[in-house]
Amino acid sequence: MWFWIAIAVGAPVALVLTGLLFLVVAMRTGYRPALTAVRRFNRRFTNRHNMKTAGQPGATSSVIRHRGRSSGKAYATPIGVTEAGDEFVILLPYGTNPDWLKNVLAAGSAEVVHEGVPYRATDPEVVSAASVARHLSRPERLARLLFGVDAALRLHVTAAA
Repeated sequence: MWFWIAIAVGAPVALVLTGLLFLVVAMRTGYRPALTAVRRFNRRFTNRHNMKTAGQPGATSSVIRHRGRSSGKAYATPIGVTEAGDEFVILLPYGTNPDWLKNVLAAGSAEVVHEGVPYRATDPEVVSAASVARHLSRPERLARLLFGVDAALRLHVTAAA
């Protein structure tokens, strides 16, 4: 009897731990097929869930609104934002490949909704994560080290939109 209980409890726990290990290894190594799989999963499931509260006061995520480089279509993407004086810092765990980042860099600006307030953000610049680490909270610094994040986006906040 105890054997079956151990299997019933242990199998899901082992599955979750295996998934977390896959995530950490994929992020740290930067292995493209694995990163693509993680990005697709997040785009399809996690982002949809986060967008329900992103940008609102007290939410864990903010929203960056941008336009497609080719299509001109308006997009909204949940992101983690850290305030650094008159700038926003956004860690880039997927590197410099995400479409939203390419759109923001091409446009030179975006709108960021942070804590319920829309801001106009300009002058996007990809910088090393180490150069902005002093602005990050302790959990963000730990996540940066765990996942091997080495790039960040710095945006200058010009005014509330």
